[in-house]
Amino acid sequence: MEKLIEKANTLVEALPYIRTFYGKTFVIKYGGAAQTRDELKKSFAQDVVLLNFIGIRPVIVHGGGPKISETMKKMGKEPAFIQGQRVTDRETMDIVEMVLGGLINKEIISLINSHGGKAVGLSGKDGNLISAKKKLLRKAAGTKDEETIDIGLVGEVESIDPGILSSLESSGFVPVISPIGVGNEGETFNINADYVASAVAAALKAEKLILLTDVSGISDKKGKVIATLRKKDVSKIIDDGTVSGGMIPKVQACTQALEGGVRKTHIIDGRVPHCLLLEIFTKEGIGTEIVG
Repeated sequence: MEKLIEKANTLVEALPYIRTFYGKTFVIKYGGAAQTRDELKKSFAQDVVLLNFIGIRPVIVHGGGPKISETMKKMGKEPAFIQGQRVTDRETMDIVEMVLGGLINKEIISLINSHGGKAVGLSGKDGNLISAKKKLLRKAAGTKDEETIDIGLVGEVESIDPGILSSLESSGFVPVISPIGVGNEGETFNINADYVASAVAAALKAEKLILLTDVSGISDKKGKVIATLRKKDVSKIIDDGTVSGGMIPKVQACTQALEGGVRKTHIIDGRVPHCLLLEIFTKEGIGTEIVG
């Protein structure tokens, strides 16, 4: 009986959060270990379906870098990166689109639907969802050097047209978006999924942007996870090296989302089963929240 009462108390603890977030949109960037390990895939899909059933509107944006590289190698093409960005010629772009829009997107849809959800797959081309422009890198990273490097069909978000997403959400569907944008002349662009998730969250005026990662959150110099970080302190922890490498785009994505009107952003550990429920419905949470 005590175990049953404990379960009831857990549900009661979640009630204020369910009431607060009913009808609100959460944009979730899905990637890392949560996207590759079977037990984590299952718990992620269950979390998304539960959120949807209790009246929260989840929108999923996914990455797929490791699978793209694996597929390229199988096809005899060696992946190349400059400043952490994949060099994307036309042949590589075809592979990217096949892997993201085909293999990965459809797997996520099947996972969510197999647990009782109603997921629909989209790329940025659908309904003119993601308008993009070509991204150029400065030759000397992090400087004002005007000389640039052309890395091919890599893009950055110019604008998001949320019309198709709003229609799907209002009908109870869960949109699952692959981060592929379209240029003014119909070109296809490969875009960083963190930045796409941020732009989508801002366009939808989402309640939350949640990024799943393979770390416990943002840690301070002593290795302790920072539970709450204010937007005004973000540039300081980047400058002093507290945040570096692949975490920088995630922190910048959170900052941009806050500036775009998103209420709260979260960087959480996707290696923890049911990480979404633990972050959303418990007071302690399991990662770092970045607030305005």
